[in-house]
Amino acid sequence: MRYLPLTPADRASMLRRVGVAGIDDLFADIPRDKLLREPLDLPRGKPEPEVARLLGAMAGKNVAASSVPFFAGCGAYKHHVPASVDHLIQRSEFLTSYTPYQPEIAQGTLQYLFEFQTQVASLTAMEVANASMYDGSTGTAEAVLMAHRLTKRRKAVLSGGLHPHYADVARTVSRMARDELTILPPDPRAGEDIVAHIDANTSCVVVQTPDFFGNLRDLSKIAEACHAHGALLVAVFTEAVSLGLVAPPGDMGADIVAGEGQSFGNELNFGGPHVGLFATRQKFVRQIPGRLSGETIDAGGRRGYVLTLSAREQHIRREKATSNICTNSGLCALAFSIHLTLLGETGLKRLARVNHANAVKLADMLARVPGVEVLNDAFFNEFTVRVKGDAAEVVEKLAARGVIGGVPVSRLLPGAGLDDLLVVASTEVNTDEDREALANGLRGIN
Repeated sequence: MRYLPLTPADRASMLRRVGVAGIDDLFADIPRDKLLREPLDLPRGKPEPEVARLLGAMAGKNVAASSVPFFAGCGAYKHHVPASVDHLIQRSEFLTSYTPYQPEIAQGTLQYLFEFQTQVASLTAMEVANASMYDGSTGTAEAVLMAHRLTKRRKAVLSGGLHPHYADVARTVSRMARDELTILPPDPRAGEDIVAHIDANTSCVVVQTPDFFGNLRDLSKIAEACHAHGALLVAVFTEAVSLGLVAPPGDMGADIVAGEGQSFGNELNFGGPHVGLFATRQKFVRQIPGRLSGETIDAGGRRGYVLTLSAREQHIRREKATSNICTNSGLCALAFSIHLTLLGETGLKRLARVNHANAVKLADMLARVPGVEVLNDAFFNEFTVRVKGDAAEVVEKLAARGVIGGVPVSRLLPGAGLDDLLVVASTEVNTDEDREALANGLRGIN
């Protein structure tokens, strides 16, 4: 009981104080099918060397993304990250720094956050960006809450092309806040009439481009419809590299932009950590979640940096805080900023063009495979194909041939009747040989 100092009487007293009958009542909001019915089938304890051997053997079953032709995307992308990025973020002044509460000793941290914000604002064509979020999904949920605060309305309309994980996070937040959420059906061909769902009670419309299925969306008309009804347009993206080639959300009338920045400086890392990007209009800055780093001049006339805005629940605003997000992904944001700085504007545009060209090559190749249909009319570096039979089974067969062939839609949208759809991404790391391996694999399976 060394680490469990509370007695049964102590726990019973605490439960009475919060008004519940037992421990299980504290987990009432968790779906019953997500709760363990019994303890995990794990040994109670083993010596450290044996644990290391067991875990090493388990890790050895994984297939590294760089070891085989790899075409998985759907919100996490395989890009080349320069070795200099990892070298720089491991410098002690970056790796050991954390929260920039004290500007007099955190000038380096505040400066790179300021530069990061500048880059995000420039990429998205927005006026102001914050010092990052956890990831794109939580950034999207925060954007919906921000729209509710600004419009004094409680209804959000989500496109059927929004990444399912992002929709799930927004759904969870909305359920807890008792907000209204309209999520349109999955839309592989981007043919939905989302404007028809906007009314006088709508606070925001959330649309992703490129969307979950890879479709590029022109948001201009949607933005006009939103503004005509007094609603806000929340533009979402999962592939930040696309902003080097396609029209940025700000130029299409977006009011709030949320997205994922993993593509710059951050490896796949088994799904995280990632870095959420968040930007908006200057007039909405007081409602932005998280932190905002600003530039100023000290008493000696020298340039300096401060936390201009930090309206979190831990600070003086308490329950009036705009967000309960507890930190930003500082080291991931730094990696993002270093990578983007190394690329520069010219390098970013060239990288984006290479991504698009590679995806076009792959789409043309797959379109010639019998039984494979490319669904997209326009895309960046990711698109959806229809295959014969179950796409999840096709992916397993491709994996047996040494090719990670994409993400079956059924994995993220089970029960949606889209079991024959496969989302495929081709970035700058894919070679002609990789693309041929996928095409030949599909040809052999079909």
